[in-house]
Amino acid sequence: MMVTEVLDKQVDFHPLIHRVGQVATGLGVSAYIVGGYVRDLILGRNSKDIDFVCLGSGIRLAEQLKKELGKEAKLAVYKNFGTAAITYDGYELEFVGARKESYRADSRKPIVEDGTLEDDQNRRDFTINALAISLNEHDFGTLIDPFGGVEHLGQKLIKTPLEPEVTFSDDPLRIMRAIRFATQLKFDIDPDTFNAIVTQKERIKIISQERITDELNKIILADTPSYGFKLLFSSGLLEIIFPEMARLQGVKKVNGKSHKDNFYHTLQVLDNISEDTDDLWLRWSAILHDIAKPATQRFHDKAGWTFHGHEDMGARWVPKIFKNLKLPLNDKMKYVQKLVRLHLRPIALVNEKVTDSAIRRLLYEAGDDIEDLMTLCRADVTSKNMDRVRRYLANFINVQNKIREVEERDHLRNFQPPVSGETIIETFDIKPSVIVGEIKNAIKEAILEGQIKNDPAEAYDLMLEIGKAKGLTVKSK
Repeated sequence: MMVTEVLDKQVDFHPLIHRVGQVATGLGVSAYIVGGYVRDLILGRNSKDIDFVCLGSGIRLAEQLKKELGKEAKLAVYKNFGTAAITYDGYELEFVGARKESYRADSRKPIVEDGTLEDDQNRRDFTINALAISLNEHDFGTLIDPFGGVEHLGQKLIKTPLEPEVTFSDDPLRIMRAIRFATQLKFDIDPDTFNAIVTQKERIKIISQERITDELNKIILADTPSYGFKLLFSSGLLEIIFPEMARLQGVKKVNGKSHKDNFYHTLQVLDNISEDTDDLWLRWSAILHDIAKPATQRFHDKAGWTFHGHEDMGARWVPKIFKNLKLPLNDKMKYVQKLVRLHLRPIALVNEKVTDSAIRRLLYEAGDDIEDLMTLCRADVTSKNMDRVRRYLANFINVQNKIREVEERDHLRNFQPPVSGETIIETFDIKPSVIVGEIKNAIKEAILEGQIKNDPAEAYDLMLEIGKAKGLTVKSK
């Protein structure tokens, strides 16, 4: 079957692809495009990552192509793996010789031997990734589809080319990849394939956390990430790779009173925020905003179910969760931690009379992340009562307007007290001590409460007043 027949239109292959075919012909080797680029070509998705397989040395083919493309082409050779890569004109090209693989039970690293194109397609993870296009002169553009991958693309189905239990046992990372592809492409997973995920899920423990988290992040960045998390949960994988999130699931009932399922609420918040941003870390803040609710859950006869302090506890958990998942322990982690800690603050302002003081304190603590915090809080509105949602969002807009008004007037974003500790020490001729911090804090509180403006002159006058009250005298000049 020709690719043009599958697409029912003329395919104009990029000149680079024709060039690879010509180079392969010149070397006397057969070459093929394989995997994701073929899948995306059929789906009409743009891709600039192209994998090539040849019956021979992939490194030799890449090296010859590099010579012909010249200085603009950047070549990297990985002799230990028998692969090479070229970056050229925005394209990422990878080259490997056709091979067959066998596995040991304790490792996902295969024993590799030279093989045929059929062997190479057999080792692919899913039928939709086992498609190949010939670049050979006599049949250029011919689609080679031994496992019905085109049909499965039409059916929107993820299925392994060989026995799924063997496929997942050989390389358990494919378990995560199955769920990732299903989420990204909005495909179903074949029942037998999904059952194999369930039975082989414990094998995921031999995979490095970095690899698992890389797939998890790709799920989080999908258009509707909740789909992937539901698959992770129903398969039992989530309990293994991210137990804190799995424990959000469930509803308790006492005296006829129940609470919402925090797992499915979190997924709704994640989907909501994903409509507004593709920022990975803002999406992580949605995932973790209620992560400590199970630990803080209490029932009171009058108040019903409460989760007091879950935002503070959740913020304290963020570093450990990031460390366990091998996520970065840098400003990204601190950003997520801040949003988790503050996520109830704007919501509280919606439910009460908004004071300038409360807005100032929110601006002071959120700093440049105030817009992201408001995005998170807006996504956190998940009531099934649409009238209630509309009223809430209308009040939320009032809070946003008030924030803009106070910020324009008081300039409190990333606020620093206008009187420094050095100024206090020099003015009163005192040594660094607790009293310096007390004066700085009193000035900050006065500004946040609106007692004085965020102005150096007013702050200096207040400093003198506070110092006098504490028995300090101004240093004589």
